[in-house]
Amino acid sequence: MSKYPDFMIIGGMKCATSTLHEQLALQPGIFMSEPKEPYFFSNDEVYIKGIEWYLSLFKEASENDLCGESSTHYTKLPTYPQTIKRLNQHCPNAKFIYVMRHPIDRLISQYIHEWTMRVISVDINSAVDQHQELIDYSRYTMQLEPYFETFGSDQVLPVFFERMLTSPQEELERVCEFIGYSGQPQWDFELDAKNVSTQRLRKSAWRDLLTETPGLRELRRWFIPKSFRDWVKDFWTMKQKPKLAPENIEKLEAIFDQDLAKLGSWLGIELNCKNFKTMVKESERNWVSVPQKFFSNSV
Repeated sequence: MSKYPDFMIIGGMKCATSTLHEQLALQPGIFMSEPKEPYFFSNDEVYIKGIEWYLSLFKEASENDLCGESSTHYTKLPTYPQTIKRLNQHCPNAKFIYVMRHPIDRLISQYIHEWTMRVISVDINSAVDQHQELIDYSRYTMQLEPYFETFGSDQVLPVFFERMLTSPQEELERVCEFIGYSGQPQWDFELDAKNVSTQRLRKSAWRDLLTETPGLRELRRWFIPKSFRDWVKDFWTMKQKPKLAPENIEKLEAIFDQDLAKLGSWLGIELNCKNFKTMVKESERNWVSVPQKFFSNSV
């Protein structure tokens, strides 16, 4: 009998979802998919592979294992509009973990990622105007509302990046309790943080060919001094953290404060860009009040 996932980490992008995925994978009795982000319910080109392909990602799980995956595309509206409908069709009883961080910090981290992948080539201040997704993926209530409306808030757990940094063991225990894990989870402090954006090189097909092809790699090490290799490497490295102009910070705070006010009302706290990091670190945050209209369980 095919096993369906019991839970999914649905985002947000650049909020330490990879770290949480790896920590859960280390717990006995939890099986996490490989690849980490199958994107099955979001990406059309993956969805056409069919549900049996997706379920094969969990075929190595033991009968009593809790199964999970982590696809940040599942909270990338409006880029992937079919996600909720597909999730409700195939996994109506799944639980969803949504990791959030300060919305401007998340935006900057996404920009660095997109710059390294050559999706974005302009500076960050131009990118904010030209790439709406940088803003949309940090509008957490916009991303969560369809989940509340379709599944109800009891199937969605809010997790905050900033609290995971300061209280990782407690947050792991809270996540495991939410997904129904009966064991005693342990956070592995030896596990390195995943996907550190500031350590990334910009994507380059010909550079990767020269540096990763086995024969060429040995020749490069033998005949090209390391000092010269490091000098060349600098051409693909983002040397300074992108800095938003004051007027753009003001603009973004106005947008995100409106979104955070609604998120805060659901959590029973007052929340905005200025107090975000302090408020989410203070204690566990769970849904207190979500508008009744989001309990209709309709697609």
